[in-house]
Amino acid sequence: MQLNDEVKVLRQVPMFAGMATAKLKLLAYTSDRLSYRSGETLFRQGEDGDAAFVILFGTADVLVETDKGEVKVAELAENSVVGEIAILCDIART
Repeated sequence: MQLNDEVKVLRQVPMFAGMATAKLKLLAYTSDRLSYRSGETLFRQGEDGDAAFVILFGTADVLVETDKGEVKVAELAENSVVGEIAILCDIART
């Protein structure tokens, strides 16, 4: 994907919609592009946060550990951001 194409994709994310093009280019340039298969884990509750994720294609389930096992509390769609709380607030993954 070309840099300008990545900027167009990032602009679809509500958190980045009003951001200046130059800043979006910097964000796109410095970001890693990762692919996950169904069932793979992005991160676990309680881990240190060192990155946020933007879901460009597909969906992601948010699972929370409880006494009765994992419980699905949300499903994130394309253009969702996840994991940002840990890096913005310098806390463990919620």
